[in-house]
Amino acid sequence: MSGRLSPRLLRSLLPPLSLAALLIAIFWLQPRTMSYFGLNLLLNLAIPIALATIAQMFILCVNELDLSIGGFVSLVACITATWLHDTPLLGIAALAGLIAAYAALGALIHLRNLPSIVVTLGMSFVWLGLAVLVLPTPGGNAPEYIRTLMTLKPAYIPFPIIASVVIALVVHVGLMRSAHGTVLRGAGGNPRSLECAGWSLLKIKMGMFALAGFFGVLSGMALVGLTTSADANIALRYTLLSIAGVILGGGEFVGGRVSPIGAVIGAITLALAGSFLSFLRLNPDWQIGAQGAILIIVLALRVLIGRAEARK
Repeated sequence: MSGRLSPRLLRSLLPPLSLAALLIAIFWLQPRTMSYFGLNLLLNLAIPIALATIAQMFILCVNELDLSIGGFVSLVACITATWLHDTPLLGIAALAGLIAAYAALGALIHLRNLPSIVVTLGMSFVWLGLAVLVLPTPGGNAPEYIRTLMTLKPAYIPFPIIASVVIALVVHVGLMRSAHGTVLRGAGGNPRSLECAGWSLLKIKMGMFALAGFFGVLSGMALVGLTTSADANIALRYTLLSIAGVILGGGEFVGGRVSPIGAVIGAITLALAGSFLSFLRLNPDWQIGAQGAILIIVLALRVLIGRAEARK
């Protein structure tokens, strides 16, 4: 390329460059964050957001969209802080049932050819209602083993960074580097060819929704491990954050084009954006809008790079 970066390479580098630019801005505003303790504090909530983003990524991978993941994570958090803490067997059964419910949701959407946006929007109210029934008022307690895991302090590298790398690599290998992962992604990119090859789109969609439910459960459990209690509204904002994280990380709404590593980077970027805006002493009422502006800027750069790539 005679010393010039190709548009495709620029496109893949955009998520990490966005994260690096945000980190540099934070370190410049607050030099004390450039430490083990500072990074641990900055990335405190990155793990549950990253897990919720991966859950959304599995749904987007099959050309669907989940508007209920925030309510689902909130319900999982309420179950974790109550049933899983007080009666572990009941809690495990309830969480397993939620994963099965997500798989059934995928089957319903596929068999009846329903718009996932409408179905999951309706389910968001179901999850929220169940969360209120399980935990009418904020409270509960995190199971000790979850709290211990989420508050680990390994030497040299903060736990949120290690956990984020592990999540990204495990999902990347399973979805992007395995033969079965290629089939799963093909359900979003070329479903008709998969059907002609004898694969069941119903089973694939159920599997992807089940994986989304599994990572949603992990997100809710991780969130309770950090906050030590729960609330029916604790993760409602994760719906928009998860969608933004996938798109920020290089994913597309159609075609099965996703990037697990990019999705985790996008989730971390959004988690850090809140801290960055706080350091700017921006009014909290304006912070959500400012986060949206950051997302729009990155997406605008992606569009420009995409046009340059199309001209090649």
